Amino acid sequence: MKDLCIATAQFENRSGDKTYNLGIIRELAEKAARAGAQAIAFHECSLTGYSFARHLTREQMFDLAEPVPDGPSTEALIQIAAEFDLAILAGLFEKDADDNLYKPYICVDGHGLIAKHRKLHPFINPYLTPGDQYTVFNLHGWTCGILICYDNNVIENVRATALLGADIIFMPHVTMCTPSPRPGAGFVDAGLWDNKELNKELLRKEFDGLKGRSWLMKWLPARAYDNGIYAVFSNPIGMDDDQLKNGCSMILDPFGEIIAECRSLDNEFVTAVLTPQKLEQAGGHRYRKARRPELYRDIIGKAHQAEQKVAWLNPRS
Repeated sequence: MKDLCIATAQFENRSGDKTYNLGIIRELAEKAARAGAQAIAFHECSLTGYSFARHLTREQMFDLAEPVPDGPSTEALIQIAAEFDLAILAGLFEKDADDNLYKPYICVDGHGLIAKHRKLHPFINPYLTPGDQYTVFNLHGWTCGILICYDNNVIENVRATALLGADIIFMPHVTMCTPSPRPGAGFVDAGLWDNKELNKELLRKEFDGLKGRSWLMKWLPARAYDNGIYAVFSNPIGMDDDQLKNGCSMILDPFGEIIAECRSLDNEFVTAVLTPQKLEQAGGHRYRKARRPELYRDIIGKAHQAEQKVAWLNPRS
């Protein structure tokens, strides 16, 4: 494998406005290509917006969703990828020929669709169908995987994707700054965003504290380190429906070290060069080889009733 230059982006999307969101994706993709990126990753539902979907009826979800890869948004991404000669990863809502609704994250280049991952643990809208398989694909000689937001909180998903050969796992999110039973969690006052320049120090304090980045740092580096993979995390900045998000899109190496991170309060991207040497140097590579699955195969594979509770899902009173 050769070194690979990857970009990850943060931007403030508009709910339901695919034209606007595609325009921002195009702008950042062009700049990233000029900076030498061979691929750029955007956040979960970056084409459509995310949090507003918790209010939508089944009919409204069908109006928002598109076929993949035959829908207009996928075609638009392919055209942008062709224009700037880089791969693009972005998210949307999907409908299939059997009237099922999914939440996929797709990778395209100028020739067409490379990969599609349907979120394994969707919850933003009750009409979404969970995906039923892991996703691995080739990108410039690297084996890549995709896990969307909550998929990454179930640690078995990350290990399974790594065991399928993933050197890089793209981890698109819309996360942080929401209520949770964990200490310090909660919304960030959306009113601060009305004058973000005046409030930038307070915003950064909130965004970096336990409501945001400090929580992320409790688990995200561990996913990269334990599995010996590069993690490409993408997250929106600014308002997503009525919720303020803190960005912090970043790339972590197989040692769990952050090698690039968005730190502004604006639409932004950062790039990092991924080197194959780190994959074998990192502890996670050795840990995977040292596994003894005969000890825990039946424990990990034991059937149970999946349960998922999300504290912030209901609209605020």
